[in-house]
Amino acid sequence: MNDKSLTHLDEQGRARMVDVSAKPETLRIAIAKGEVRLKPETLDLIRQGLMKKGDVLTVAQIAGIMAAKRTADLIPLCHPLPLHQVEVTLTLEDALPGVVITASARTTAKTGVEMEALTAVAVSALTVYDMVKAVEKTAQITNIRLVEKHGGQSGDVINE
Repeated sequence: MNDKSLTHLDEQGRARMVDVSAKPETLRIAIAKGEVRLKPETLDLIRQGLMKKGDVLTVAQIAGIMAAKRTADLIPLCHPLPLHQVEVTLTLEDALPGVVITASARTTAKTGVEMEALTAVAVSALTVYDMVKAVEKTAQITNIRLVEKHGGQSGDVINE
């Protein structure tokens, strides 16, 4: 690995934000997924709307959207991006059992939106955990990953 491949380090090995000023603005799209594994009984409570803190899926959806918009405040070397769209969906899956979270982010910018999609999934998952912890102490946040990315110099990436 040569020094030029370490884009987040300067010549002295210190962290730095990458200069993207010479890059063209292109449409950027990223999709991320993750799961929160739960007991079937907890899934039933969510489905029936019986969680004491309220509507788990709606609150987690809004939390994910808000988190995507704050990614640059949370991840030190991320560029702030003008997000054109963030979608977060949460699906109850009996086969898991648990909640499957999918987030997509879209912008036209000089750098990608992978971190925004991943942050949306992570914070949505943390919100689900927070909303169910009173009835289930064994919930597990798992498998947060980038599923797809489109745009930019590195091109498309499809991981599943």
